[in-house]
Amino acid sequence: MSQPGMARPRDPRPAARAMIVAPQPDAVEAGRDVLAAGGSAVDAAIACALVQGVVDPMMCGIGGLGVLHVHHGPSGRREIIDGLSTVPAAATPTMWSDRFEGVCADGFGYRIRGAANELGHGAVTTPGILRVFEAAHASYGRLPWPALFAPAIARAREGWAIRPHVHTMFTADESVYGRRSMAEKLAFTAEGQALYMEDGAPKRVGREVRNPALAATLAQLAEEGADCFYRGDLARRIVADMQRHGGLLSAADLAGFRVRRGAPLVIPYRGRSVALPPPPAGGIVVAEMLRILARFDLTAMAHNSAEYIRIVAEAMKIAGRDKEAHVGDPDFTPVPVARLLSDDYADACAARIRRGERTSIAAPVPESPDTTTLSCWDAEGTVVSMTHTLALPSGVMPPETGFMLNGAMNWYDPRPDRPSSLRPGARRFSSMSPTLVYAGERPVISIGAPGGAWIGVAVLQGLLNLLDWGMGTQEAVMAPRFSATTDAIDIANRIPRKVEAALAAMGYAVRRSPQSFPFAALHAITGWDGVLEGGADPQRDGYPAAI
Repeated sequence: MSQPGMARPRDPRPAARAMIVAPQPDAVEAGRDVLAAGGSAVDAAIACALVQGVVDPMMCGIGGLGVLHVHHGPSGRREIIDGLSTVPAAATPTMWSDRFEGVCADGFGYRIRGAANELGHGAVTTPGILRVFEAAHASYGRLPWPALFAPAIARAREGWAIRPHVHTMFTADESVYGRRSMAEKLAFTAEGQALYMEDGAPKRVGREVRNPALAATLAQLAEEGADCFYRGDLARRIVADMQRHGGLLSAADLAGFRVRRGAPLVIPYRGRSVALPPPPAGGIVVAEMLRILARFDLTAMAHNSAEYIRIVAEAMKIAGRDKEAHVGDPDFTPVPVARLLSDDYADACAARIRRGERTSIAAPVPESPDTTTLSCWDAEGTVVSMTHTLALPSGVMPPETGFMLNGAMNWYDPRPDRPSSLRPGARRFSSMSPTLVYAGERPVISIGAPGGAWIGVAVLQGLLNLLDWGMGTQEAVMAPRFSATTDAIDIANRIPRKVEAALAAMGYAVRRSPQSFPFAALHAITGWDGVLEGGADPQRDGYPAAI
């Protein structure tokens, strides 16, 4: 620390022209190298995401799904590219209704007898993420498509070391919640066993993984393009494996998949514009919470005080209840976006909170926390926020391809006639909320998080920390969080016990997490006054890198 009267030492580093942040160091490095080579933010995001699929194989990959949010600097164009997966056409609304056993204990998934919706070929939905990459690159890329695959190919071929958070996921025993263990999914195929298991258990921290089959698959995609996966050789190999094992995914499902492209939802908040992905992605939940909280002077209270938590938690519960009641795939069920985000509705909700009324909310519609995220800015002002996932990994690795397919059928309710029921071609609601914030026409924040149903509450608190409390970026993403996705309020271990006691005295059930950084994993970049600053969740393994 400087002595009184002494000038603060000058930072010798040049101001950043571009930046990327993600939870995996190898992926951050790949994105940074693409930026340094003259690639756009979209190029860097794709390269980063491809490496994420190599080094975080239970979180994401080419067999997964996701949402990309982009602001194109040169043109000012703002776009959401939605690659959320779809239910195969062979599925029927009642196919598992007689096997329904309940919702998983933590709200992440539906239990059916035999777990066919979670483990194995019947769990796979139509993957969308490669079509997202293809569409984004065609519109906003600068480097050749094959160049974006080179870092991922190198990591798959040369190897990577198991990181602490990867090991945490590999060894997660989710049987207590009613799901299969991750080790069972890793070992579901002989290929998975050889890659990720050792002496009957997942490989330990520091052990190396080399995946030459995935390197070959990525090289094929680099040369032939995404069509190889949806209509070409890879599609045929995926479908052949599905047919051998009674899977639902067909050649027609793959060939017919299309991304959805459109404008983001935009709402005002504290003099800024917050842009979010529309349904069935999770932006509407964040938007509704912000609309309600704009009616309160939050900084008149202490940050994370009992009253502050009460007000924000009630906004979380109102938006969560409305999501359960109204939000699904707009192709099947109209979503009342205008009403949920209207001034009148926000005023009414805020008035209820002021009166001390409490909203009751059942356990959230299940959703997997096995997800990852990234944010990237380039020197031309293009900004990307992207979240992508395998949902619950299915364990299925088509022979000699090196990648795992998603298990997103677990997201759909086996009971018919519900908002998230199985319907051929339907996209399920996802909390994924890659978000951009604008000051006028200029983006100033890019933020997103993995973490299932906690994504919305985490992104909300990151935005409040930045826009209301004026925190720096790293401080904003690591500040203690809380969650109200049920009637109970869950709090991080760093929230003082006196606050917990005060909430309990108000009559709330309060659950203290043993973790210091729970409830999703925020990653963000800010660009106030043109100065880039990044922040990465400390409980993951990533960091922001600049050029």
